[in-house]
Amino acid sequence: MKKIFAGVAFLLSTAFVNAHAAGNIAAGEAAVKKYSCASCHGADFHTPIDPSYPKLAGQPQDYLQHALIAYQRGSDGPNGRSNAIMGGQAKTLSHQDVLDIAAYLHSLPTTLVLRK
Repeated sequence: MKKIFAGVAFLLSTAFVNAHAAGNIAAGEAAVKKYSCASCHGADFHTPIDPSYPKLAGQPQDYLQHALIAYQRGSDGPNGRSNAIMGGQAKTLSHQDVLDIAAYLHSLPTTLVLRK
């Protein structure tokens, strides 16, 4: 009986963590406005101001989260990314901001081919 209860408790806690990790789309929309993300990545996040900047709209949510966290780590950290602009921008984000921004950007329409 204790094993069943422990299993149910684990499943419920996992479901709560996964639901929390999903991010809040409305809060993500507010965050991208607050941090002026569109100034480089375009108003629709699909037409960046420079072709070398990534199109963010519709990208997989876990990829976006990983990318922002990697910019926070910088090139010194494991799996870090180095970019003067994004490093400075990402370091100001809280963990919840990262989740929310990723949820919002993932929710946007895109013409990117994500799967064939």
